[in-house]
Amino acid sequence: MTMRKKVIVAGICGAALAAAVGGYFLLEGNRQAKGGMKGAGGAPGGMTQEASVTVVKASVPSKGDLSLSTGLTGTVEAADVVYVYAKTTGDVTAVHVKAGDVVTAGQVLCEIDTEQVDSARNSMEAAQVSLAQAQSNLDRMQLLYSSGDLSEQEYEQYSNSVKSSRLQYESAKLAYERQVEYSRITAPIGGRIESCDVEIYDRVNQSGQLCVISGEGESRITFFVTQRMMKNIREGDVVEVEKNGETYQGRISEISSMVDESSGLFKVKAELNHTEEIPIGSTVKLNLVTERAENAMLVPVDAIYYSGGDGYVYLYQDGTAKMTPVEVGLYDSEYAQILSGLNETDMVVSTWSSNLYEGAKIRLKGEEGQKNVSGGGELRDSGERGDQGEKPEGGVKSDGPGAGKRRPEA
Repeated sequence: MTMRKKVIVAGICGAALAAAVGGYFLLEGNRQAKGGMKGAGGAPGGMTQEASVTVVKASVPSKGDLSLSTGLTGTVEAADVVYVYAKTTGDVTAVHVKAGDVVTAGQVLCEIDTEQVDSARNSMEAAQVSLAQAQSNLDRMQLLYSSGDLSEQEYEQYSNSVKSSRLQYESAKLAYERQVEYSRITAPIGGRIESCDVEIYDRVNQSGQLCVISGEGESRITFFVTQRMMKNIREGDVVEVEKNGETYQGRISEISSMVDESSGLFKVKAELNHTEEIPIGSTVKLNLVTERAENAMLVPVDAIYYSGGDGYVYLYQDGTAKMTPVEVGLYDSEYAQILSGLNETDMVVSTWSSNLYEGAKIRLKGEEGQKNVSGGGELRDSGERGDQGEKPEGGVKSDGPGAGKRRPEA
């Protein structure tokens, strides 16, 4: 019994000792934990961790011109186009050209056997006989008039008869020549035969189309623009035309002020040079400057953030970022026009970063001191580190934790 009591007493003493030791370590752990929390909050004995500083690029706004181009489609036409029509009715007896041929002015295109030619020839020959007879009578009366056997009044009648017959003959001759001309269709200008819709033995009617001739040399392109575009274009503006991988230049020569009935748009024509390889009637792509800003205040487009459709930028001011609302005008892939909100001396942060916000600590790239040794804080170069400065997909810019703003559509 004595040994058993000793063992029980020894066990109780060991348990008490273990509990005391555990309690000591538990109290010390809690005390150290509390001390660490105080240190992080700035309590004496704690190490302070300063916020990181973002390295950015910044510059003052620049002055320059900005323009925006619009892609359109147009139709290539000849600068001079002549439609050749039949001037009389008849059967085609000969065709001397085909589509694609190059002709000169006055060259015979085709011949038409017109019924009016024979009739006009008969009228001319009859008038010629009447004129010869009247002239013969006048010659005989001339002798009588000279000898005094014919009065002056009678002689004048014979003379007037000759004059009348001559006028009739000249009129009949002119009608005959006109009919002959109508039967021989000639090219009014030199150029290329674009189409020839007539063959031998075809019967053509008066005012029926026979051929289409496009003038040699320059051509033009016709396209349509909206009213907003028309306000920003003018005669002489350059138009870039693309066809089969080649780029050509033209200049606007005509802007219609009336709405086209078929399209509801405004018709514009531009002259093109050295485009012989582009067939007449082809549809081509073209780029036209439809908006422009001259001597505008420009900033890099990546410097602009958007919130609810309203633009703003960050300014560099004594090592901190200041958010400043701006009014944005035109912009392209590189620069944006600032209409209001900035001065010429403002340092605009052009580096996109998710670490930017009002009052954020920033440092200009290139300044000394890339490490904050005293506070242990590390400088973040958002222009070089992909995890901090990479722009999100779709042009979304973040102006703070969890906040993403999309640039409005153009």
